[in-house]
Amino acid sequence: MSIQHEIPSYLSSHGIGPWGDYLEQIDRVTPYLGPLARWVETMKRPKRILIVDVPIERDNGTIAHFEGYRVQHNTSRGPGKGGVRFHQDVTLSEVMALSAWMTVKNAAVNVPYGGAKGGIRVDPKTLSPGELQRMTRRYTSEINIIIGPNKDIPAPDVNTNEQIMAWMMDTYSMNQGSTASGVVTGKPISLGGSLGRREATGRGVFVVGCEAAVKRGLDIKGARVAVQGFGNVGGIAARLFSEAGAKVVAVQDHVSTVVRESGLDVVALQEYVLANGSVAGFQGGEEIADRALFWATDCDILIPAALEQQINVDTAHTIRAKIILEGANGPTTPAADDILHDKGVLIVPDVIANAGGVTVSYFEWVQDFSSFFWTEDEINLRLTRIMREAFTSVWQLAEEKKVSLRTAAFIMACTRVLQAREMRGLYP
Repeated sequence: MSIQHEIPSYLSSHGIGPWGDYLEQIDRVTPYLGPLARWVETMKRPKRILIVDVPIERDNGTIAHFEGYRVQHNTSRGPGKGGVRFHQDVTLSEVMALSAWMTVKNAAVNVPYGGAKGGIRVDPKTLSPGELQRMTRRYTSEINIIIGPNKDIPAPDVNTNEQIMAWMMDTYSMNQGSTASGVVTGKPISLGGSLGRREATGRGVFVVGCEAAVKRGLDIKGARVAVQGFGNVGGIAARLFSEAGAKVVAVQDHVSTVVRESGLDVVALQEYVLANGSVAGFQGGEEIADRALFWATDCDILIPAALEQQINVDTAHTIRAKIILEGANGPTTPAADDILHDKGVLIVPDVIANAGGVTVSYFEWVQDFSSFFWTEDEINLRLTRIMREAFTSVWQLAEEKKVSLRTAAFIMACTRVLQAREMRGLYP
């Protein structure tokens, strides 16, 4: 099912891209919204889009300009929340879609946030540490007018980390004239960060993966796992599955693919990647030249934890997994969704599977406001409870409505967002 949408003028020069996938997902859920469907255009229109020029002085004295974005999709249920990515392929369509998926994700796990996202079109590997800091601080200054602890709270994403968040927090605080630790999450522990935040997204993938395995009658011990993306999400999920007795038989990153039928040594692979920047050349497995072969890996659980639109009509036909856990945002196109559903593959959608990060970001934000910090065990117990409850609720709704887990998650999330929109009304 597909409905033609008017392409906003600010997207017309770049094409509709990932935003089109999101719009199709909303179209698929609209028939289940009942009277709330009258408000559904709320979900299709970002509340606020800020496009900024980010000029910096390079180390050689030249001036470079980068294009940055911050999109606030919806704030009906609370302040905007979502990461900032630094990547050479960042587009407005991508950031719009990511902000919208954050709205859905936060509502699906019932965290009191709206959805937002940010990014700069840049390959950070081409910048020196000084240039990276200057770019981060200039970007923060440019979006300063719309972010804040009660307005919009950025966090790490692709190619951003604790250090980037520290610079963002410091820049915002200097402009405010006082320390505002709650303006970002994913900060260093020494600046008000939360224990367990770095591992939270990967841990959440593992938790819901275990729940999905139970539903499918799959024993995690001995299960074969393939992971695309080996950073904070894919790498941590792989380690947790390995510690639970699963065999991680294939890992693909931005450079290469390594496989091992008997299972890769995940800890050794993580240490190798930390030292070398990629899985390429790892001696504990066989390196595969053809990247497309990764999708045909004989596995029980597939974890796409890289970028969006990786599972499409071309790759979906070759997938042999029983369960897909979406560690990345928007990794599966709607057309691929249909193909995998017809093949009987259980997809745990991103808005549930990778919600562990924003859940612990919420914990961090709460701790910053109270200046009272929890132990890592408390963090992980609370995270596990919320993830399990969210998965169970979505599973039950999917069974009741006879729809996929993705559609069920969107029904639940859109209902919560649109109920808030309706109750708040329109002003003026």
